[in-house]
Amino acid sequence: MTGRPEPLPLVVLTGFLGAGKTTLLNRLLADPAMEGTVAVINEFGEIGLDHLFVEAKGEGTVLLSSGCLCCTVRGELVSTLEDLLRDLDNGRLAFRRVVIETTGLADPAPVLQSVLSHPYLSMRFTVDSVVTLVDAVNGESTLDEHVEAVKQAAVADVIVLTKTDLPEAAGRIGPLVRRLRALAPYAPILDAARGEAVPDAMFGRGFDPARKIADVSGWLAAAADDDHTGHDHPMPGEGQDVADPNRHDAEIRAFSLVSDVPVRSAALELFLDLLRSAHGPKLLRVKGLVALADHPDRPLVLHGVQHVFHPPVLLPAWPDADRRTRLVFITRELDEAFVRGLWDALSGVPRIDTPDAAALSDNPLSLRR
Repeated sequence: MTGRPEPLPLVVLTGFLGAGKTTLLNRLLADPAMEGTVAVINEFGEIGLDHLFVEAKGEGTVLLSSGCLCCTVRGELVSTLEDLLRDLDNGRLAFRRVVIETTGLADPAPVLQSVLSHPYLSMRFTVDSVVTLVDAVNGESTLDEHVEAVKQAAVADVIVLTKTDLPEAAGRIGPLVRRLRALAPYAPILDAARGEAVPDAMFGRGFDPARKIADVSGWLAAAADDDHTGHDHPMPGEGQDVADPNRHDAEIRAFSLVSDVPVRSAALELFLDLLRSAHGPKLLRVKGLVALADHPDRPLVLHGVQHVFHPPVLLPAWPDADRRTRLVFITRELDEAFVRGLWDALSGVPRIDTPDAAALSDNPLSLRR
């Protein structure tokens, strides 16, 4: 008679929009110590892209439906974990660890309760650790403005600071660290830029609410009773009974920009320049693949948070058969029509009563001159 199998470690990788979760996940999956890892990825927005950026070397990745992991796809997370266990028991998969990368807007309490309070999942999985990434440039303002970021830090077993090597982080790290220590007094704080975010330093700690501030136990208790835990996902229209998965609350929403027309590098640079100048603080997250007229066989990867955009990277080839530009915007109080109109103008799509690329770039009154 065989005994009950040992619980599998489950890691929750969280952090606010643009903190660098996918970058860290790629680095971890390249480590031999992570062999046999399945990555479960959740995104907020109409188009899933993060799975295209993850270079899994174990059993691969599972992309959850776009939406907020703590709300609209919480049931799908449970089903996904059950399916993985079924495949493991039937010999269709072989893995020894699961990493859940949450959307940056996820409240971690319902995610954790999906496992901790489930009679079967709690028997087959143990929450190995909650790893929370915090952007050193925008971290303090994010904690000020978004309760989800506060919760992500408070539940952490390990905090990883990212972007500490950027010039914009100068002078911000000390105050941010002091604030994080107050929220998570027992969580070590690692610096990703110094190479400290390695598996041995992050995993195997065991999630224990008793080692957290008192609020954490309350959040977990509330999550056990309420599938939406205080989130407000507005309905898409009057009379509909399904919440809009692309809206997080009254101010934050996601939309996608898809274009069949390749854009020139100079026009893309101008688009980003104007967008940041006009609405930088409202750009909670921008990410995607861009089809360039200059390099038709090599897409450009874009990642940005507010005014900070990482240097674009040309991939050696398209990651899938879709060769269109696909950009996902997660914004706060930003008019989608403005972004689309600006893109159309700079990519050469004609519109009535709107300037074209030449007018935007050659305007004698432009502040860019």
